[in-house]
Amino acid sequence: MTSKVTYLGDLRTKSVHVQSGSEIISDAPLDNNGKGEAFSPTDTVANALASCMMTIMGIKARDMEISLNDSTAEVTKIMNAEPRRIGAIEIVFEMKGTEDEKSRTILERAAMTCPVFLSLNTDIEKKITFNWK
Repeated sequence: MTSKVTYLGDLRTKSVHVQSGSEIISDAPLDNNGKGEAFSPTDTVANALASCMMTIMGIKARDMEISLNDSTAEVTKIMNAEPRRIGAIEIVFEMKGTEDEKSRTILERAAMTCPVFLSLNTDIEKKITFNWK
């Protein structure tokens, strides 16, 4: 078992990662009858994409002896109304770590192989931008 999800009422859940015990609270968004006081389930999907891409780049960067420390990603999730689903995920990466164009290309291509990217429905538009500093 990966996690255990408990419904807490008022459109809120608590997810516990079985191996580590870490917790995630999710709340329905304001536009779907919720309080918007925590990540919504669809927020976590969009966030998981950025986190996964950053992790895959981190693995590749470590192999290349490049530090990506202090790199960030800004995530925007865009919902479609009918049917209600994620229509697009926009991620802007602000990357640190290398000035070498070849290394940057390798890392960007690695990001596009992350399991979340490859698992998302192809109908979800993925707008990915890499800004290197």
